[in-house]
Amino acid sequence: MTTLYDVSVKTYIQQLAAVSGVLEKGRQYCEENNIELDDIVNTRLHPDMMPFHFQIVSVVHHSQGAMRGVQAGEFTTPSFAIDKNYQELHDSVNAALHEVQQLTADAVNALEGNDLLFKIGDRGMPFIAEEFLMSFSLPNFYFHATTTYDILRMKGVPLGKRDFLGQMRLKA
Repeated sequence: MTTLYDVSVKTYIQQLAAVSGVLEKGRQYCEENNIELDDIVNTRLHPDMMPFHFQIVSVVHHSQGAMRGVQAGEFTTPSFAIDKNYQELHDSVNAALHEVQQLTADAVNALEGNDLLFKIGDRGMPFIAEEFLMSFSLPNFYFHATTTYDILRMKGVPLGKRDFLGQMRLKA
């Protein structure tokens, strides 16, 4: 039987590790090709889209932050005021991975059915924990992970689908 832990935490662990690997390949490529890492931080796929740094902050926010929110019963949007360099962004992904890895199946599965309020300014949207994770947080998480990958590919970083997928959970 698939559990809340399986669909959330295991997915976050797989994808956060993949994003960390993508960021490492991006760093190596930029260093080898004399591309300033901090130029990547402000790159956008399109002028009306948020920049690279926001994508990374959102990957962290929709994994580590989502799990914190489900535990607390409240989730808010991330700050748009982000002042981190490439390495600090990479470090935040690794810190999120480490924190999410500490969550236990029993603790996460016990959150099923709990109320969660997603606060957006003065407004709020009520969820139950599993519906918040599966219908809002995980889709956002994948969107921002994909956009991170796409920006680095656009800059020439030699990435493939395998880099995006990370370590798949194969049958033992």
